[in-house]
Amino acid sequence: MKQNVIRTAAIMLLAACTDMATAQALKMNASVDQLKINQIQVLGTHNSYAQPVDTTLLAYADPIFDKMITGMGKSMPADQLANFKEFHPNSMKMSEALKYNHPPFDVQLNGGIRSLELDVYYDPTGNRFNHPAGYRTLNEQGITKLASYKTEGLDKPGFKVMHIADFDFRTHYVTLKDALMALKDWSNKHPEHLPIYIMVEAKDKGMPIFPKSAEVLPFGDAAFNDLDAEVRETLGRDKLITPDDVRGKYGTLKEAVLSGNWPTVKAARGKFIFLLLPATAGMDLKSAYVNGRPNLEGRMMFVQSTPEDSYAAFFLLDNAIVRQKEIREFVKQGYIVRTRADIETYEAKVNNYLRAEAAFSSGAQVISTDFFRKGNTYGTGYYVKIPGGGDVRPNPVNSN
Repeated sequence: MKQNVIRTAAIMLLAACTDMATAQALKMNASVDQLKINQIQVLGTHNSYAQPVDTTLLAYADPIFDKMITGMGKSMPADQLANFKEFHPNSMKMSEALKYNHPPFDVQLNGGIRSLELDVYYDPTGNRFNHPAGYRTLNEQGITKLASYKTEGLDKPGFKVMHIADFDFRTHYVTLKDALMALKDWSNKHPEHLPIYIMVEAKDKGMPIFPKSAEVLPFGDAAFNDLDAEVRETLGRDKLITPDDVRGKYGTLKEAVLSGNWPTVKAARGKFIFLLLPATAGMDLKSAYVNGRPNLEGRMMFVQSTPEDSYAAFFLLDNAIVRQKEIREFVKQGYIVRTRADIETYEAKVNNYLRAEAAFSSGAQVISTDFFRKGNTYGTGYYVKIPGGGDVRPNPVNSN
């Protein structure tokens, strides 16, 4: 009898705590509704679609990548090397840099994630990525017991979703349309959800470290037009916040951004904001995406930019420790910034929150992590959540 009483009390206490957490979340959501979408802070995941690379392939490729990166370091001009080190501040083997494991989108979104990342490859003919060179190389050595991967859709024309062709190709969503349909399905089931930021990286360069690697195509006008069309037609224009929506009657997109012409959170509920890196790793900002469109007229996505651009709205500054001052200043001016709480899993490995703390205090609206829940791949206690809990908070830099 006593045990039953204790069990009942425990259940009631847990229910009360759950109700309290739900009430607090609802209160927080209500408090941010009148803020603009650049005046909040949300948590996102990095390479959100990815499934783990086969461990045998990782072990085989580690020394190849080590040699390649050493060679790059010796050949790069000083300014490029400094930029590379800013985005890759820790010496991590590739097998460690990829030591994360993301669930499907609905699990992430149900867990409070409000930004997801997609890497897309242009494949207008289909059949470009059907037979990954990494697996072919191992097969030729008699190694056939390898992790399975999804193939449905690889033979058809359309954008493909993966991290590194021929190597890190295991994904929850083979095609961009698959990924977008998963987003649309979840959104339709949660029509009042907070705006969700989707970062898209246009993969225009390959890493041909294996024989007969797939040819990775550049993104020109046709590719970007197709990319926009797929986003618009799959999700629906009514689910998107676009540069035209923000520019309104202002002369330039930048002018609108600096004037705070972003929609409110309430007006943006149920919608998506797409943020484009127009080249692999966001290292080249000269892109066909802006050709003849100085304010991204008719485009579906905001594009990685600099303060000098007439279409300036979104900046990628992943190293919040190095760029703390710049991020805070850009956020105060009205721009949207994405930064990272952890880079290449280093912080999880050493259980260090310095970068996460810098990211949140910087005011960057989108904080990306590889570890949004307990139980990381290193067995440390490291995971990242919005300070105070919940799936959103008022931006500490520009919401007052």
